[in-house]
Amino acid sequence: MRTALLRTLLLIAAVVLLPDPAAAQADEIQVYDGGLAAPGVFNLTVHNNFTPHGIEEPAFPGAVVSDQSLNGVSEWAYGVTRWFEAGLYLPLYSHDESLGWTINGFKLRTLFAVPGADDRRFFFGANMEFSYNSDHWDDKRFTSEVRPIVGWHFGTIDVIFNPIVDTRYDGLKNLEFVPAERVAFRVSPLWQIAIEEYADYGIVSDLESAAHQAHQLFGVFDFSGGPFDVEGGVGVGLTDASDRLTFKVILSRDFNQSRR
Repeated sequence: MRTALLRTLLLIAAVVLLPDPAAAQADEIQVYDGGLAAPGVFNLTVHNNFTPHGIEEPAFPGAVVSDQSLNGVSEWAYGVTRWFEAGLYLPLYSHDESLGWTINGFKLRTLFAVPGADDRRFFFGANMEFSYNSDHWDDKRFTSEVRPIVGWHFGTIDVIFNPIVDTRYDGLKNLEFVPAERVAFRVSPLWQIAIEEYADYGIVSDLESAAHQAHQLFGVFDFSGGPFDVEGGVGVGLTDASDRLTFKVILSRDFNQSRR
């Protein structure tokens, strides 16, 4: 099983070296922690984020404008094995003042991670997403994200790093580096509080200057009791290239488990 997982991660790394980047609006704002749905289990995660004070110019003509926009997606996942989860993002949706309600496309997802990540001191994995984009969501029809996952559990403290690269399939030099990090503290068996950072450094061959990079810092809580797991947070921009204020809410639930 470990050999198969390592081979799969190496294959993903090889794929990443062939294509390359895409900057897109944020339909999900989340640091991946290596958690997987159990084999035979369906999971639904609903992501929503609202930006009351964001960038007012569209990223390209006709694009969704971040300021005063609501962006979200329903993420469907299925546990295939102890180390592989398949996912579908549908629908991706937005609402802004110029376009109103829009459907933004869909994404396919493959997530590989070492089994039992929650019970390990060191854990790792990789997530790959394949996107079909509407004209107002991205100026490229097909894009992808590759998200390595590296983390450590130190008792009640978690440290997680997602060194994400985005690709538009237009050359290695155009990969875009958009990492995310999370440091969390477990307050109780049901509650965590965390600090997360989301950044966009630009394309790897010509990184943006510090003033033109996007950096957002989020204060986050996680609650794992009740009918849904809940994650909420408030993010503030640290540079002029960042949205000034963003709220996020994520609801997640397992729906069934096959009996084998």
